[in-house]
Amino acid sequence: MSTVGRTKRVTTAAIEAMKGVRPIVSLTAYTTPIARLLDPHCDLLLVGDSLGMVLYGMETTVGVTMEMMIAHGQAVMRGAKHACVIVDLPFGSYQESKEQAFRNAARILKETGCDGVKLEGGEEMAETVSFLTSRGIPVFGHVGLMPQQVNTTGGYRSLGRSNKEAGKIRRDAKAISEAGAFAMVIEGTIEPLAREITAAVAIPTIGIGASAACDGQILVSDDMLGLFNDFKPRFVKHFAQLAPVVSKAAEAYAEEVKARTFPAVEHTFQPKK
Repeated sequence: MSTVGRTKRVTTAAIEAMKGVRPIVSLTAYTTPIARLLDPHCDLLLVGDSLGMVLYGMETTVGVTMEMMIAHGQAVMRGAKHACVIVDLPFGSYQESKEQAFRNAARILKETGCDGVKLEGGEEMAETVSFLTSRGIPVFGHVGLMPQQVNTTGGYRSLGRSNKEAGKIRRDAKAISEAGAFAMVIEGTIEPLAREITAAVAIPTIGIGASAACDGQILVSDDMLGLFNDFKPRFVKHFAQLAPVVSKAAEAYAEEVKARTFPAVEHTFQPKK
């Protein structure tokens, strides 16, 4: 197959090599139009299972399915030409066994064409990460606050304040790094601990609610864009305020439809003279 004119995509190996070179820019993406807008500015786009909450109004990510992840992974791949694209393995698709994880990870790679998969977990998932990476599947790890485990961890909260929690997160990060993941998310973890882990592990750490000292950062794109007026966790910064813009546009549209000023003549098709 000819490669003439094809844009070179950032690889998982290139992401891993960025540790200590410069911060890695990451955002979530769930649709083709948003992927096209974010792609030129990002090293990595994550098709996160957060789509369950962001797009489908779910209370947690637990209800997200393989079919949902594949459909949105395909959509993002249509819009991303530059960034490394990673797709989340949803809850229940990899925890049963390393063989189950391989089947579902391979399916995601085959059906979306993405660059790798992400899974949550530390010491308990290290064997699975090693199994996947040794069989050609790049793995993006995820430690600290793990949204898929929210039902057993007491909700969404920052972690690492107690010696017990901090020790567990340290061990998790070390295990995932040594198992062969190319990078890992550190989520909802107190700043000094995230900083310490970043210095200790050999692979890049991507922070969300962690530390500026992490090797990169990620946010949910809808949070970054200010599309939710009623939701702003401490770790989120709105780089735009699009919610009122969208609301105002809808209001103006509704007014013109009711007044029959839209569509105007220039928005309609007229007989040729």
